[in-house]
Amino acid sequence: MGKEAATSHSLAITQSETIYDLLVVGTGPTGLSCAIEAQRAGLSVVLVDKGCLCNSLFHYPAHMTFFTTSELLDIGDIPFPSPNAKPTRTEALEYYRKVAEHYSLNIRQYETVERITGADGAFIVHTGDRFGRPIVHRARKIVVATGYYDLPNHLGIPGEELAKVNHYYDDPHPFHDLDVVVIGGKNSAAIAALELWRHGARVTVVHRGPAMHKHVKYWILPDINNRIKAGEITAHFSSNVTRITEDDATITTPNGPVTIPNHFVFALTGYHPDFEFLERIGVHLDAVNDHCPTCDPATLESNVSGIYLAGVIIAGRRTNEIFIENGRNHGKLIARHLQSKR
Repeated sequence: MGKEAATSHSLAITQSETIYDLLVVGTGPTGLSCAIEAQRAGLSVVLVDKGCLCNSLFHYPAHMTFFTTSELLDIGDIPFPSPNAKPTRTEALEYYRKVAEHYSLNIRQYETVERITGADGAFIVHTGDRFGRPIVHRARKIVVATGYYDLPNHLGIPGEELAKVNHYYDDPHPFHDLDVVVIGGKNSAAIAALELWRHGARVTVVHRGPAMHKHVKYWILPDINNRIKAGEITAHFSSNVTRITEDDATITTPNGPVTIPNHFVFALTGYHPDFEFLERIGVHLDAVNDHCPTCDPATLESNVSGIYLAGVIIAGRRTNEIFIENGRNHGKLIARHLQSKR
């Protein structure tokens, strides 16, 4: 056996022989909080994430500013220092890195959970690293805190598969002097449209509602509305993009179809939790109630004994109900229940 093969093999065996009290799937702020509170309760904990630490937050727009203040984002009783009234994405990433280091959290990045077998007290979590090599973890209990940002809501229209279509917005610079369509009417669409316009893009907003959503943040809504009123940003309300080609986009409007020149499309129509993964591990979803998973609100234990849910996945499709501000408290509920069962 070669040296590399032996190393890979020994790693998998080592993972298999260690039995953790708790395995947390997801290393966002909620997942980190769950691990910290369990560790404080005397439990051994390992976290796994298919991406990097705070993977969803890392993929937020590069210049994003939070809508909330720093004290509502802190975890583990460690203050979040920020010179700004509302902290930035960069500050948040640094803060959560420092918190993870402070608590010496056992984090396995770039491991995708493929399946979970076993039962309460003896779960086996099968993961794969970024090279496809299998790894096995054993844990008595599991917390799923996978968020929702990785799975965009698709439009299901011709041309959506083209490389010019993006479901995430990052930076405005590459779109200077180009024709860009932004689909959506909430915060992410409003922010993207304004940044793209301010950096020289010709922006058209398309929203199925009659106006920009009333819940767009109070300091953003008048800005986007004024730009639309002044004709600096074109807007089609009560409208839908129905087809995208390499060179244009077709929009159905109250006045009939319109086809406009187009270089890029940002379909910022929201995201949803990984319902398929939850069903694979046995968690029941309420199809009538926005796919909300079965979960005891007092303990956050799902219908699968020993598997707990934390963060936005608890709300099903109602992803606007749980944020870092309230999801970060889920760790204490879970840790308290785990401690009582010891």
